[in-house]
Amino acid sequence: MKRIIAELKFWEECEKYGVGLWQCPKFLFIVMGGVTIAAMTATHLIAVNYAEDNLVVVSVVGVTVIIFTIGNIIVNSFDKIATANRMKTEFVSIVSHQLRTPLSSLKWSLNLFMSGRIGKLEGKQLEHAEIMKDSNDRMIKLVNDLLSVTRIEQGRILLRKEKTDLSELVKELVGEVKSFSEANNVSLSFENSIQDPIVYIDKQYVLMVLSNLVDNAIRYIKAQGKVVISLKKRSSFLRIEVQDNGVGIPKDEQRNIFHKFFRSRNAMRHRTEGSGLGLYIAKSFIELHGGKIGFKSKEGEGTTFWFELPLK
Repeated sequence: MKRIIAELKFWEECEKYGVGLWQCPKFLFIVMGGVTIAAMTATHLIAVNYAEDNLVVVSVVGVTVIIFTIGNIIVNSFDKIATANRMKTEFVSIVSHQLRTPLSSLKWSLNLFMSGRIGKLEGKQLEHAEIMKDSNDRMIKLVNDLLSVTRIEQGRILLRKEKTDLSELVKELVGEVKSFSEANNVSLSFENSIQDPIVYIDKQYVLMVLSNLVDNAIRYIKAQGKVVISLKKRSSFLRIEVQDNGVGIPKDEQRNIFHKFFRSRNAMRHRTEGSGLGLYIAKSFIELHGGKIGFKSKEGEGTTFWFELPLK
């Protein structure tokens, strides 16, 4: 029985909602359907084989009570899930906002110390200050990601679309991350054969998506490698691809890649830091634009992430 339930992915559904099997809406819907069919069949057989009206009436009442009870359980399960999700989202939002202020203050204090304006740091002092600054930057990024997830879940993302040349957007990003890629022994290039690749997008959010994909591509390359960004046209969409020859994604984990907090096992072996929120956020932003996002990957050979944005 457990194997059958597992094959129907009930366990995954329960884990997603954070509830037990008997509180999982998907499972309860199936149970309700099965009980309804069985109860109606039994009622029909009783009505056909027994002429007593009282027995038929009792059967119908019994079926009604069973269906009502299961329906009530399903409604209560949805209510509990909705309440838990709302409380979780509000908690994350409050905590993230409370963390942002002290982290920002710490960032400016560290920058002040490292600038030498209130005393010069040397040797081990400077080394430890740089470590603190890197850790602080990672914490700020995590807080910002959590706030983005909260806004997405609450439907508070407002797009301010403007006419944008995608090739110029990519060139802008390449210029910003060139030094980072060189520091990681990764060659970064941009290929474009489209004239005037114009779309109407919220430049801020699309740049965040592209930046995340390129940053991941560079970080998850062992030793020396290359990242190629290409711009193509696909029917009524413009498509950006980010191809790398990095660690790749195991086949059995690819279906989870856009889930919140998910990180593949080889990615965690290669780099321990990371929240697993970047791709979830990227997918949400692209879908808000009416676009699509996906990837193809082979473990040990590399990955190509792509997203498409509508031309109109």
